[in-house]
Amino acid sequence: MAILKVSRMGHPVLRQRARDIPPEEITSPPLQRLVADMVETMVDYEGIGLAAPQVYQPLRLIVLGMPDVDPEEEAIPLTVLFNPEFTAMSDERVDGWEGCLSIPEIRGVVPRSAAVDVNGLNGEGQQVEFAAEGFFARVLQHEMDHLDGVLFLDRMEDFETLAYFEEYQRYWIEEEEEEEEEE
Repeated sequence: MAILKVSRMGHPVLRQRARDIPPEEITSPPLQRLVADMVETMVDYEGIGLAAPQVYQPLRLIVLGMPDVDPEEEAIPLTVLFNPEFTAMSDERVDGWEGCLSIPEIRGVVPRSAAVDVNGLNGEGQQVEFAAEGFFARVLQHEMDHLDGVLFLDRMEDFETLAYFEEYQRYWIEEEEEEEEEE
């Protein structure tokens, strides 16, 4: 396994539609190695998700996962999806903060569907379908956007929330925590 270099905003691979992966190729050694390397890279970069275009591979493949290490955040199971798609389960949209390994140190508020139905192929090439809501749904949508050349900045509606990570922590997170304490 290897830690891969992560592409940054401005590289053309992040703005193109990734190509579908033939199901019979999913279990091939090169793709299985790519999955393992992507998981290792995601963990090394302390990310929650990673799409193949973010490691210079224009393929419809995402990995995501976040262990249950923070009692205030919901755990996300390690998930590998080839050729994933989603449909919103309702019109309900929720605003939430996002960041991206390809846009380091930047955060912004992005509206996303509150719950989604997801289908695709797992790491063994088997068809999977499941529902996701909350933070898990947000991460899935963010990573799938990468497969269509869309960055979270493209989804933002209020650019007043666009912030560097340090300012996000200082001015947004601290204010939200103070408001919660007052309630």
